[in-house]
Amino acid sequence: MADSSFDIVSKVDKMEADNALHQAQKEIAQRYDFKGVGASVDWSGEKLLLKASTEERVNAVLDVLQSKMIKRGISLKSLDVGEPYPSGKEYRIEASLKNGISSENAKKISKLIREDGPKSVKAQIQGDELRVQSKSRDDLQATIAMLKQADLEVDLQFINFR
Repeated sequence: MADSSFDIVSKVDKMEADNALHQAQKEIAQRYDFKGVGASVDWSGEKLLLKASTEERVNAVLDVLQSKMIKRGISLKSLDVGEPYPSGKEYRIEASLKNGISSENAKKISKLIREDGPKSVKAQIQGDELRVQSKSRDDLQATIAMLKQADLEVDLQFINFR
């Protein structure tokens, strides 16, 4: 019998992120506390650019964006947010979406599977994702459950379970 396997990836659906951004833009345009403060959120290349007239307003814009991302099913672990900085008469925050598992995080996940997972499970790092293999599908499901419980700083998805 062939080995069963699945892949561990960390990807953000660009369309869901775009939908969350548009919902945040609508709320910012309609809310009274954002009137006249130049509050906005938009794509700037691959990054999100948040703007407002004061530091607390730009942090409020960030809160709106984060709440919309949570509602769209995007984990905040995949949002890399910078510090507010002044730019002319306004404050800005740059945020980016993390895609892929970094090599140090992949090594941590692989080590966690080796130490705490079932003994028949093997993990291989393949670029920015991991392939996990075992003869037993039950062991693979136990590994997925263990990784969901683990407190990792990266948002994981489990795909190609076969």
